[in-house]
Parts: sequence; C-alpha cells; structure tokens
Amino acid sequence: MAGKVKWVTDIEKSVLINNFEKRGWVQVTESEDWNFYWMSVQTIRNVFSVETGYRLSDDQIVNHFPNHYELTRKDLMVKNIKRYRKELEKEGSPLAEKDENGKYLYLARGLYLSDFVPVTYMLPADYNLFVEEFRKSPSSTWIMKPCGKAQGKGIFLINKLSQIKKWSRDSKTSSFVSQSTKEAYVISLYINNPLLIGGRKFDLRLYVLVSTYRPLRCYMYKLGFCRFCTVKYTPSTSELDNMFVHLTNVAIQKHGEDYNHIHGGKWTVSNLRLYLESTRGREVTSKLFDEIHWIIVQSLKAVAPVMNNDKHCFECYGYDIIIDDKLKPWLIEVNASPSLTSSTANDRILKYNLINDTLNIAVPNGEIPDCKWNKAPPKEVLGNYEILYDEELAQGDGADRELRSRSGQTPGPKGGRSRDTGRTVLTTWK
Repeated sequence: MAGKVKWVTDIEKSVLINNFEKRGWVQVTESEDWNFYWMSVQTIRNVFSVETGYRLSDDQIVNHFPNHYELTRKDLMVKNIKRYRKELEKEGSPLAEKDENGKYLYLARGLYLSDFVPVTYMLPADYNLFVEEFRKSPSSTWIMKPCGKAQGKGIFLINKLSQIKKWSRDSKTSSFVSQSTKEAYVISLYINNPLLIGGRKFDLRLYVLVSTYRPLRCYMYKLGFCRFCTVKYTPSTSELDNMFVHLTNVAIQKHGEDYNHIHGGKWTVSNLRLYLESTRGREVTSKLFDEIHWIIVQSLKAVAPVMNNDKHCFECYGYDIIIDDKLKPWLIEVNASPSLTSSTANDRILKYNLINDTLNIAVPNGEIPDCKWNKAPPKEVLGNYEILYDEELAQGDGADRELRSRSGQTPGPKGGRSRDTGRTVLTTWK
C-alpha cells in the first residue's frame, strides 16, 4: 500500500487543515521529509531563492509558482500585459487591432474589448507620463495603491495633482524618489461609473487554478462571489476619502457600521448572473461573462512566457474584477494568496470546498505526488472547477477561437453555447 502524503503549512487556517486531515494525510514539520507544502508567499521566496533554496524532489509539490509576482504584483501585471499587447501588435494578431482613437480592440469570436486594465502608471518611475495624462482630463479621479500590499492597505483616491505632491512629501520615505520596489505605487484611472446594485458598488472575486503555464492549463471555480460596499456609492469628490464607499475589501468593510455579519456583504456569482439576466437580458449577460473569462485567459497568456513553470508548482489565484455601468469588465488585480479567513458560515463552506477541489486536481487521488504526471485530471475530479483554457487541446484542434461548451456537451448551433445552459468556456483561442 502506498504511503500517506506528508503535509506542512505555515498558514494556520482550519479550511486547509481540515482538508488535509480528512484525507488521512500526516502532518510533519518543515525540517522533515514532506510531500505537500501549502505555504505563504514569503516562504516560497526562500524555497526558490538562490542563496537559501533547495532542490525539490519529484514527490514534492507547493502551492505557488516561484515568480508568481509577475502576475500578482500590481505593477508587474500591468507591465506584462503591456508587453503582451506589443508582441501581438508585432505579430499582426487580430487581438491587437486598434480603433480610430488608438484604443485596443480585442477580437474573440465576435467579442470586442478595448483595454481591459484601467490606464495605469508606476510611481515614481512614470510620474511625468502620469502628469501628462492627468492634464488631458483634469476632472478625473485616480486611485493610488502600494504595489506589494493587499486587503486595501495604503490605498487612497486623488483628483488633484497637489494631492500626489503632498503624499510624496508626507510619506517621509525615499520611496518616491528612489526606484525602490518595496514602496513603489501604481496609480490607475478610477472606474467612477461602476455597475451599482441597490445603489452600492461591488467587485467580483473569482478563483482561478493554474496547474501549468507551458502548456497553459487553467480552471475557473464556479462559486465565485461579489463583495459589496456597505455605504451607497457616490462619485462626489466630497466622499473621496470614504473607503466604505469605494473599496470592496472585506478587511475594510467589516469595520463599517452597516456591515452585515450574516451574509458579510457577499452575493454569489450565480445570483449576480440571475439578477443581470432579469434586468439587462440573457444575451448581454452571457457576453459579459464570456468577456470576463477571456480577460482572465489573456492575463495568464501575458505572463506565461516569463513565469518559471516549475513542475512542482500549482497556484490558485484570486481575480478581482469590476464591472462598469456599460457592463464592461475591468481586471483590477490578481491575488497570490486569496484570503482563507471565513467571514460567514457560507464563506467557510465555500472556502473548504475550494481547497477540497483544488487538492483533488493538484494531488490526484490524494496520493503521494509525482511531478512527472501530465497534470490533466479526468473531468470527474474537477468538482466545482471547470476547464477554462487548455493550450494543448487548442493546438491539437487547430481551431483559432473555438468556444467549447462548459458542460462538456456538444456545442450548440449559436456561438458554441451549450444547448441546455447557454454558458460557454473559451478554451481554444490561439
């Protein structure tokens, strides 16, 4: 009989530990022989660092790619997406077509998208470029975020250049003057026309599992959710400092007077879909979700060439998407360690199932891993995950932008949609 998987984690979360124990896996310490290590992003740095790192054996796997930050640091994500666009332009790809204003129009089976990341600059490096852009539309609002922080920390909104100058003086650090990546900021055009439900702003948290970057194979978790602000939205400049109006992070909203501890200000993606189908119509709702899936695949394709595709790694990302009032989705950021803290009972169940389904794909049959396997699990083990894109399948088919039915059934006659669900997954774009 095969031995039991030996696990380690430096993230003490019950949704993780309960899943390991349910499988009969054996807990060991970091200094002992282990097969599976669910680690923080700080620890992954040490595992793969040139000085302190060590060689992983074929029966060891970890939950981050060595340089995941190419996607999950706000500045590097934008840089990689810009580079990807330029490469597509050079190749003359239809994905790099522009409209008469020079904006990118992405084409995928009749889906046109302009840039899917808000206009963004790095500070201090791009300060002069930012000032030039700001002066073109001085009434716009911008959002400042530290590159390496999460949970809404250090974020603020500005609508005057003097506010940035004041910030750089007040910060009393060399960060604005030096090129230090530690305290670098990104500044992005604020989406000031978000889609509102009940007068409140919300964003989408979607979970995406990548088992390999080359070839790219990724899965979308069906049970994503919306995170709502507790205070009704207003674009009024007098409320620019009120983060309960503007930031959806639970870490911020849970301190608001109107925070609801039963539902936690969350709504399932399936509820959002039903709401939009009833208020905006089924066709535009389907198009919106197709575009969201497509954005995610393009962001992964943008970083795939620079990602260290180590065979010992998989990663579950938390994608944050905002939808504007024209039903256009915007990619805001990607998280390498989406929160496993449970704010409600439903949240606990969702995150327990997320980890369960992730482990079923990453550690087939709960057995001691073998990094040589081809990382293509059978459909039966996917649970609430659906295959989002499979590069091998795409190349094998030779179909440029085929839409495959999510349910695995024969594509219907209209745009590749499944006959019974009307939902599609974009798995075979080149």
